[in-house]
Amino acid sequence: MRAFRAAVEARDMAAVEALLAEDVVFTSPVVHKPYHGKAITAAILRGVLRVFEDFRYVRELEEADGAHHALVFATRVGDRELTGCDFLHVNEDGLIDELTVMVRPLSGAQALAEAMGAQFERITREAASA
Repeated sequence: MRAFRAAVEARDMAAVEALLAEDVVFTSPVVHKPYHGKAITAAILRGVLRVFEDFRYVRELEEADGAHHALVFATRVGDRELTGCDFLHVNEDGLIDELTVMVRPLSGAQALAEAMGAQFERITREAASA
């Protein structure tokens, strides 16, 4: 989804949030249970933008139906390089209703889990105030 990619690359969280459906489901690469709802998903994505360094998308894939997208990225968390993929599903209104993130290698996922854990109190407050 080019609009999501452009918003993330510009670090424009207002534009990112505008693309999320109210009932979006976010599946994290480091947490077992998915998160439900726009407020928590937006807060998590803000946290991700705070911990990812040198973030860039390197490839974009789209199914012919236009509803399923994969955005491959490269980034760094501290001294760990990682690659990952954002898998998006867009509903009939053109809004993202599913966002699943996967990352590799394991050491990068561990660095991400630690960095996001340090952000989670702030993320929870931001989601509650939305």
